[in-house]
Amino acid sequence: MRLVLERVHFAVAMMANTLQSLFQEIAHARDEQDLRLQVMVKVGEYFAAQRWGLFFFNQLPAPTRLQGILQLAASVEHNPVLRYLVEHHAPVHEELLLSAPMWKIICPRADHGHVMVGPIVSNGQLIGGVGFTRIRGNPAFNAKDLADLSAFCLHLSTWLTAIRLQSTEWNSLDMNRLTPRELQIAELVAHGLTNAEIGASLWITENSVKQALKRMFRKLDVSSRAQLVGRLFSNTL
Repeated sequence: MRLVLERVHFAVAMMANTLQSLFQEIAHARDEQDLRLQVMVKVGEYFAAQRWGLFFFNQLPAPTRLQGILQLAASVEHNPVLRYLVEHHAPVHEELLLSAPMWKIICPRADHGHVMVGPIVSNGQLIGGVGFTRIRGNPAFNAKDLADLSAFCLHLSTWLTAIRLQSTEWNSLDMNRLTPRELQIAELVAHGLTNAEIGASLWITENSVKQALKRMFRKLDVSSRAQLVGRLFSNTL
């Protein structure tokens, strides 16, 4: 009876939301807390997941601080699903990589019988992900789930980049000392991009970025990228 009820819940959840409605939910989220408390519940229902979550790598504890199953789950060496996400920046579920018996050995938890993760990307960098699990006995995630998750992650990544840019407050006095191009470079530095990545984003050479940063350091009387960000932003990313 319990299995029958779980399968009924699975079928109803699949019809609860449409992908377009999820896109609208993301667009109308006020902040990251609203996204976690409101939007992710509906996303979990859409993918008929029993558990779901939104995570950022810089907020996760180091794998060495975890124990047992959690330590394995957070390790790219032991978790091929996480490793695929980190290496490919693409959605994946466990059946694309492993047989069911092998996944059960890696993650024996019954509520993680099936897992699927997707990337959160900002300015060309993988900064986190979204994860979903189904209990053992429910259908595995499939190709349609991956396609829908890919679209969802695209909207989510775009929204997060925009919302974080909105939270950035410029120091207007120092801002006036820089050219529009230098301000573009400073903004990308604040997001953690390398000189090569900044050059690629702005269609200029890496050396041009280096020279621009030298000029910006002199103008603002700073000696490092961290000091540059601290001078320009009163609320850094």
